Formats: sequence, structure tokens, C-alpha cells
Amino acid sequence: MMNALKTFLHRLKSFLEKKDIRFSLQRYGIDAMSAMAQGLFCTLLIGTILNTIGTQFHISFLENPIEGVGYTVGGLATAMSGPAMAIAIGYALKCPPLVLFSMVATGFASNALGGSGGPLAVLIISILAAECGKAVSKETKVDILVTPLVTVGVGVFFAWLIAPPLGRAAMWVGDMIKWGTEQQPFLMGMIVSVLVGMALTLPISSAAICAALGLTGLAGGAAVAGCCAQMVGFAVISFRDNRWGGLVSQGIGTSMLQMGNIVRNPRIWIAPTLASAITGPITTCLFRLQMNGAPVSSGMGTCGLVGPIGVYTGWVNDIANGSKDAITAMDWLGLVMICLVLPAVFSLLTHMGVRRLGWVKDGDMKLN
Repeated sequence: MMNALKTFLHRLKSFLEKKDIRFSLQRYGIDAMSAMAQGLFCTLLIGTILNTIGTQFHISFLENPIEGVGYTVGGLATAMSGPAMAIAIGYALKCPPLVLFSMVATGFASNALGGSGGPLAVLIISILAAECGKAVSKETKVDILVTPLVTVGVGVFFAWLIAPPLGRAAMWVGDMIKWGTEQQPFLMGMIVSVLVGMALTLPISSAAICAALGLTGLAGGAAVAGCCAQMVGFAVISFRDNRWGGLVSQGIGTSMLQMGNIVRNPRIWIAPTLASAITGPITTCLFRLQMNGAPVSSGMGTCGLVGPIGVYTGWVNDIANGSKDAITAMDWLGLVMICLVLPAVFSLLTHMGVRRLGWVKDGDMKLN
């Protein structure tokens, strides 16, 4: 009996290795989530930006719905966010072509049935569908029928079965965070800012987390503050090591570039993290800065200036629905201070102290 079990487990292990099916946090929690965020960026976020540009500059091609379709150009991009996320996840999981192309239906169904919490449903269900599709890929002589049938069947079935509760659960968690931030803006502003900011620098996707939780409002503003503190903070404190190239690559690229250096010397992380702990409460208590654009923007920071653009898009949306009268000078001041000025100032001041203590020295933040 034991020998038969060992033989079965050995064959199963060999089969999974052959199919490149690996159950790991790295693959599902980091690779898949990061890819999902890129899919969101290329559809939902770009669509939102196009709609905002069309509305603000009265560009008829972008502002008006396309005849016979009912969508604007940006609306068409936004409508494809589910399929784009699923395909991106399939790409990260190294799906064969027939599995990858079949992920379109899985993504659409999961996002549609998941409601506002669709991104979380897309993440989990796409992983299930992709791995099942990979398992049967090229195992039969009618692969062109079997592989898409299994991938789409599994994806749509689980979308019907678990997407709605997953979506509701994600929205419940997001709503609790938003409610808590409204009730305790100082404490929650600090917590959200620090945690989301750290997630942005770690090799996980802060953007995907914010999208999955629908993190907007005051909590979204705190998330933007934390992400900007990490990116701008690392950009300015590592200027001595990386000069202008490093300033740009980290300031409007990603602070994740410092992850290798953080592993070697975690103390280089003190200044940006402390800056996020300070700017978070300032965001929620002083400027009351809200991010009411696409939730994915809350976790992007200054990457392509997506965070600030998301805040501005939210202002436009609020004015359109009547919850905001106009964009004020205080709004602009808060945006500039939270996203650019204060992260740089607080990070530099803290870094000076860290250097004097001898915890960080020249070359510790050098990018390869």
C-alpha cells in the first residue's frame, strides 16, 4: 500500500513538473498578482485616463460614445479589464497558447460576476483555470478542443460558483478599511500608508491589492501617500549613489529596484517608511486628500504619476456627480505636498540621522 502511494506521488510530482505547475507563494502571490496589476493598468487605468482627458479638454473623439457601440474609447479599454487581468495572470503562469487565449472568457466571467470585488475573483479563478488548462494541454490528439473546453469550463464554472462571494468578501474588507480610516483618520492613515507603501517596494503588487479591495476615498488617499513616500523617498536619498538616472527610475518607475539592497541592509528602508508614517496622517487629518479614481491608482504612487492622476480623476468624478463643488487651491497644495514635497523632505531628514548613526553608508543603495 505504501509503495503504491509512493509510486503515485512520484508520478504526480513528475507530471506537475512536466506541466510546470508549481504551488508556491512566489508564483501565485507575487508573479500572478504583479501581472494582474499590469493587466489592470493597460485597460482600466488607461481607459480612465483617456476618459478624463476627453472630458477635461473636450476632445470629441475621446469624450463621446462611439456610434453603434455605446462606449467611449476609454470605456472600451475599461470594459476589457477582466480579460486583460486573466491573460496577464496566464502569461505569468507560463500557460501554453491555447490555455492563454482561453483565459479571456475566464477573466470576463470572473470580473463580471465578482462585481466591485472582481479583481480578487479574477486572480483566484484565473489561477485555477490556468493550472487545469495546463494539466490537460497536449495530452490528447484533439488538444485544440479539449484544452480550451477545460480552461473555459473550469473558469466559467468557478466564476459562477465563487466569484460573487469572493467579490463581496473583498468589498467588505475594503469597506471596513475605508470606514476605519474615516473613524480614526490619524491611526488608520498611518497604518494604511505604511503597509501599502511597503507592499509597493516589496516584490508584490500594491496596485493589485488596492484594486482587489476597492481602496478609494480617504483610505485611498493614505495609500497614495505611502506609495509616493517610498518612491520619492528612495529616489532622493539614493541620489548620491545613483544620480539622475536613479532619481527618474525610482521616482516615476518603482522603488522595488531597491529590494536587493534592502535585503543586504534593511536599514536603508527606515527613511522612506518613516516618511510614509508621517505623510499618511497628514493626508487624512490635515488635507483630507481622497483618491476617488480607479482603485488601482491608490497603489501606484508616482509610477508614471498614476497616483496623482488618480486623485485628479477622482476630483473630476466628484464634481460630475455633485459631491464636490470645485477643485480648490487647498486640493492642489495637498496633492503636491503629499505626493512630492513632504516625502522628499521627511526622507532626507531621516536619512541624515541614519547616516550619522553609521547605519547607512555610500554605496548601500547603488543600483546595478
